[in-house]
Amino acid sequence: MVENIVQASRFNPLSPEFRTNPYPFYDALRAAAPVHWMSSIDQEAWFVTSYKEAFSILKDCRFEKRMRIPETSEAYGPLAHIQKNMMLFKNPPDHTRLRMLVSKAFTPHMIERLYPYIEETVNELLHKAQHTGKMELISEFAFPLPVIVITKMLGIPVDDRDQFREWANVLIRTIDLSRTDESLEQGGEVARNLVGYFHSLIGQRRQHPQNDLMSQLIQAEEEGDRLNEDELVAMCILLLVAGHETTMNLIGNGMLSLLQHPQQCEKLRENPALISTAIEEILRYESPTQMTVRFATEDVEIGGKVIRKGQQVYIVLGAANRDPEVFSDPDQLDITRTPNHHLAFGTGIHFCLGAPLARLEAEIAIRTLLQRVPTLKLDTNIPQWRGLIGFRSLHALPVSFEKTR
Repeated sequence: MVENIVQASRFNPLSPEFRTNPYPFYDALRAAAPVHWMSSIDQEAWFVTSYKEAFSILKDCRFEKRMRIPETSEAYGPLAHIQKNMMLFKNPPDHTRLRMLVSKAFTPHMIERLYPYIEETVNELLHKAQHTGKMELISEFAFPLPVIVITKMLGIPVDDRDQFREWANVLIRTIDLSRTDESLEQGGEVARNLVGYFHSLIGQRRQHPQNDLMSQLIQAEEEGDRLNEDELVAMCILLLVAGHETTMNLIGNGMLSLLQHPQQCEKLRENPALISTAIEEILRYESPTQMTVRFATEDVEIGGKVIRKGQQVYIVLGAANRDPEVFSDPDQLDITRTPNHHLAFGTGIHFCLGAPLARLEAEIAIRTLLQRVPTLKLDTNIPQWRGLIGFRSLHALPVSFEKTR
């Protein structure tokens, strides 16, 4: 019966219905089989929708990351070359080496030092809007905040920030399931520009180091090993894209979820100390990253199915985080939920390096927004979602509130 429902729905992640609300589709897939073979998209793949199996694969070294763009392509070549050197697409021992080197510069102490700057930036963004009585929450708040922060961390000149927003938006589409030949060609062009830009900036930092993350990445060393030039460029690009996308989605999804659940929103406004558990619940409830992909390096049995060597596996984090076997009332937002062992940032060796920064930015942004704008309300009943599949990302979120002087 459930199998028929799944087949009838055809689980088309490119459909408007899926984009609006993917969770009923996830539930149907999980009910049919936690590990489900699908061939309804541009390529055949396994979709894993249960928490147990998702967690198992993320921790299993027999499933690895791979880049999927041919480096020989004239149009895609620059993009493929960047991905080839990105930690995101590396496996041990290369991934281990790169992560250890980056961790030398990307420390909790450095993130904690950003607290006053993040708070100041949040207040400046809100100050611009408070006199108008309305705001488009994504473009005016959730998007600029992490872009400003990550460019500040890397040491990118202020005048270049707007350009980086455009480049990051293009690049995120090149790693999404919805990508097209056109988006890959655009990504190739952006990659050429970014490589040239960072080669120049890295050269300046080598001559004149500053107190920023780029200078620290250049100087980072582990057992006599350093990042080479291509790895440095790829790491800066990865931090730029990942450093804004997840946080933007977390803030946007979080505010939408809270405004759609007025009682939960009021509870958080009255008790700001709940912000940490609220952020964890938002991460579970509307996971910024919905899917991550792995490839089997050998035949592996998972959830009663044999995944063959070389087959592609989509781990649906958004589905795993609503698995009723793990989370009670999974479709309910509960900002006091504990424990909350969600997989929004993954787990295992590829656990998101920037998770502490994303959490800190979201905590400051959402807490400050609720305190400074207590009359905030949605100005739409139909949220506008971006045409992405692997990411749960709002295109726009108009809100209104009482003006302040």
